[in-house]
Amino acid sequence: MGSGDGGVIARIPGRSLRLAILSDTHGDLDARVEHLVTTCDLAIHGGDIGNADILARMQPGLGRVFAVFGNNDVSRRWPERDHDLLRQLPEWVELTLPGGCLVVIHGHQGPARDRHARLRARFPTARAIVYGHSHRLVLDMDTTPWVLNPGAAGRTRTYGGPSCLVLSAGETEWEVEVHRFAFLATRRSNAPVLKRQGARLAKTTRI
Repeated sequence: MGSGDGGVIARIPGRSLRLAILSDTHGDLDARVEHLVTTCDLAIHGGDIGNADILARMQPGLGRVFAVFGNNDVSRRWPERDHDLLRQLPEWVELTLPGGCLVVIHGHQGPARDRHARLRARFPTARAIVYGHSHRLVLDMDTTPWVLNPGAAGRTRTYGGPSCLVLSAGETEWEVEVHRFAFLATRRSNAPVLKRQGARLAKTTRI
C-alpha cells in the first residue's frame, strides 16, 4: 500500500471481489449492515465514521477495511483513545480491483452543486467513485466513472432507513447491489441477520 497527495493507493489481487460499501455511520453502525459486511471480501467506509469501534466491527472475509475521513472525523468528535487512528485516515483511497479502479472520498471538499462533475474531473480514470456526506443513496451510472453514494449506514439522517451498497467486481463486469433496511426503533438490532422482511430494497445493476 502506498500513499501520496493525501490519499492511499492499493492493488487488490483476485479475479472477482465482493465489496461492502458504506458511509456516514456517525458512531452507530446498523447491525444488519454489519452482518452484510461479513458476507463480502472487503469493506469500504466513505467517512464520517465516528470512532474506531465502527471500523473494528466491520469484519469482511479478507479482513481488510479501507476508510477515508469525513468532515465530522475530527479530534473533538472522536474519543481521545482513537486519535492515533483518526490521524491515519486519508482524504481518498484508490483501489485497483479486477476490472478497474474504485476511488473513495467523503465528498465534503466542495459544494453540492456539480459535485458529480467535479468528482469525475478529479478522478477521470476510475471506473467508479464512491462518496458520502449527503446521507442520500445515489446511483449515477449513466456515464463513467460511475458516481455512487451508499447513503447512511447508522441512525443519523438515513432518509428512509440505513443503507449500503455491495459491489461485485469482476475482470469484465461490475455489479452493484443496493441494500436499504427498515429503520429500527431500538439502538441496535438483537438479531443482526439479513432476512427478507429486513431489506426494504435490494437490486443489482450491471455493466
